[in-house]
Amino acid sequence: MNLGLSFLASAERDPGRIAIVDGPLRLTYAAWLERIRHVAGGLRRLGLSPGQRLLVVLKNGEPMTTLYWACQTIGAVFAPVNWRLGRNEFAYVLRDAAPVAVVYERASAELGELARVQGLPALAVDGDAAGPESYAALLGAPQVPGEVISDDRTSLLLYTSGTTGRPKGVPRSHRAERAAAVAHVAQNRYGRDEVTLGVMPLYHTMGVRSLIAMALLGGTFVALPQFRAREALEAIERERVTNLYLAPTLYFDLVNLPAIATHDLRSLRKLGYAGAPMTPSLVERCFEVFQPEIFVNHYGSTEIYTFSIYDRLREKPGCAGRAGLNERLRVVRIDATGPNDVAPPGESGEIIVELTSDEAFQGYWHRPDADERALRSGWYFTGDLGRIDNDGDLFVVGRVDDMIISGGENVFPVEVEDVLARHPGVARVAVIGVADERLGQRIVAYVEPSAHVSSSEELDGFCVDSGMTTFKRPRDYVFVKSLPVSPSGKILRNKLRSGEFERLTQESIR
Repeated sequence: MNLGLSFLASAERDPGRIAIVDGPLRLTYAAWLERIRHVAGGLRRLGLSPGQRLLVVLKNGEPMTTLYWACQTIGAVFAPVNWRLGRNEFAYVLRDAAPVAVVYERASAELGELARVQGLPALAVDGDAAGPESYAALLGAPQVPGEVISDDRTSLLLYTSGTTGRPKGVPRSHRAERAAAVAHVAQNRYGRDEVTLGVMPLYHTMGVRSLIAMALLGGTFVALPQFRAREALEAIERERVTNLYLAPTLYFDLVNLPAIATHDLRSLRKLGYAGAPMTPSLVERCFEVFQPEIFVNHYGSTEIYTFSIYDRLREKPGCAGRAGLNERLRVVRIDATGPNDVAPPGESGEIIVELTSDEAFQGYWHRPDADERALRSGWYFTGDLGRIDNDGDLFVVGRVDDMIISGGENVFPVEVEDVLARHPGVARVAVIGVADERLGQRIVAYVEPSAHVSSSEELDGFCVDSGMTTFKRPRDYVFVKSLPVSPSGKILRNKLRSGEFERLTQESIR
């Protein structure tokens, strides 16, 4: 059952349901299927055949989602990338993906032009764009019914965020994508008549998952091109959104918007988050504001969508729970050479996940070096650090590369961050290790304040009062206007190390 047939089945089952909302545009499943088939015909006329890539540089919206389903219909590979990419990074992806064509919009016009210079068809999406190289031309093409293709063919080529180097292409099959969406539906307890806020970018696994999950259920995808807290609240209220699946940073912005008290959010029943850890104080604030029936921490990756699921966050804030429906996972010792060197309960080690999962990829795109590092003996070595508690539940404590060795002691940044995040004057915090002649690495906390913080001494005193072990306390505090984050909400620690942030003076935070 490939994804093109999955959408067709939903359109036949629920032709009159509203499938997508994009501003004033509202399409039923029947109307959207007709549009998708026109665009699929246009893509085929461009020369896209099964297995060939379409590089898409768009914000969330009807064109982005229609192009996705059109690719699934004809067996082409949908390759979405961040519309904010710089020219050099985009040029790398362009060479690596080797697409047949590129689709862009006004916000990514410079990248579209770069593709055109390379001799590729570059199609503009914006409303005033016309002519043979435009989205309007695709909409005007003759319809095609689609291809019957095997579900082991590649559906999607996602690029990792590149927080640890150049982006890696992750090919995802129809089978893996559909299995991940079915598991997403089950683990978040979605049902009929779901309405989701489609704001997580569709060049990220979270965004694609929301799109497919709604289509499988006959639900509604409310597209939001960019996240702005006030607009998101208005859309939730106007469209009677029933579930949210967001990165923690977006929840933070929502619950801290004063106007949230004036909006009717009673339609919201189900919350889920992924992409980064959520502080206990933010978890509690989300419960207070939204009063959800279910609140799920979903831990996973682009490579294997689900690792683990936890839905009792009030009992154990920050817990990642247990392996998902399609998964097996373990925590092995940090220096493990294989999957059987399992760390004992309570000891931190690297999290690994079995590759036989229906949700798993089978290797990186043109990157045997990355395969050699991450894929061993049928297991995916995630690079994440975690520990299993005495109940058998997983806690993620950071990245292997982020572990700090200070004075010969191992310190995991999340341990320090969890304490500092409880201070009422701290909005967000990131902890890294910097080179130190005496200690090897010195612990430094980068703090984005939410209220008045009188001094570094105040935060250090807070750590002391919390009972934090002495060697884990930060030696330095840096106050910043905002922490650099990826589109999925992950803190970009490499940018902190390279000084790519705006420092606040002590006077400005008083």
